[in-house]
Amino acid sequence: MEINVDLYSDPTILQKRMESLNGNKEDEALKEVCKEFESIFLAMMFKEMKKTVPENGLIEKSTAQKIFEEMYIDELSKEISKKNGVGIAEMLYQQFKNGYVTW
Repeated sequence: MEINVDLYSDPTILQKRMESLNGNKEDEALKEVCKEFESIFLAMMFKEMKKTVPENGLIEKSTAQKIFEEMYIDELSKEISKKNGVGIAEMLYQQFKNGYVTW
C-alpha cells in the first residue's frame, strides 16, 4: 500500500482512516493503518536525525541526490514497519482494540 500522506497539510489523516473502517475487515484495516502511522513516524524521525549529521563541504549535493535520499528514507521506513517494526504499530493497535483510544 502506498503512503501518499502529508501530515503537515492534513494532521487528521489517521482519524479519517480510522472512521472509515467497518465490517469484518476492521481488524486487518486497523493493523494496516497502525503500520502506516508507524512508517510515517519513522520517516519523520529519520529525516530529523539526518539533519543532525554535518555535511562535508568538499562536494555539494545535487538536487537529484537529495531527492534520492528522501525517497530512500521513505522506503526504508515502509520496510521497517512491514516487518516487525519498532512496536509503535502494535501498541497503537492494542490501544484502539481495547477501547483505550476513541475519537
